[in-house]
Amino acid sequence: MAEELTGSLAGQGLRFAIVVARFNEFIATRLLEGAKAGLLAHSVAADDITVVRVPGSFEVPFVARRLALSGRFHAIVCLGAVIKGETAHFDLVAGEAARGVAAVGRETGVPCIFGILTTMNTEQAIDRAGGKQGNRGYDAAVAAIQMANLVRQLPA
Repeated sequence: MAEELTGSLAGQGLRFAIVVARFNEFIATRLLEGAKAGLLAHSVAADDITVVRVPGSFEVPFVARRLALSGRFHAIVCLGAVIKGETAHFDLVAGEAARGVAAVGRETGVPCIFGILTTMNTEQAIDRAGGKQGNRGYDAAVAAIQMANLVRQLPA
């Protein structure tokens, strides 16, 4: 029989950092509320959640890396919203944020969850930050719990 590993949704005893971008703050705040609700709903103690606010999504990976290297957290949840405009700014910020968050997890061994919305317009962002598409902040928090538990099962 093949061995199968999966991360549980048991959050007790785990510590999480949430890095949230202030740019597009209306959306980011809703994502943050969802992430905190997701952690608390899965038995993570409020005292085991640290929220760090950064200027924008571009800055998220830098801070996530510092937090991961601190050894204090089992996983990092990265939140923000990059909404397409009329310039190439969207492509640059969204791409670098995604690459940066992925690199943090690979380089540190600490799960780093990408919960940064990259949408074509504000309506899509609202839909994904507590609207009709759910709350991606909540989803990111649940993924962080699962990954933190899965990493504990993996061979070193």
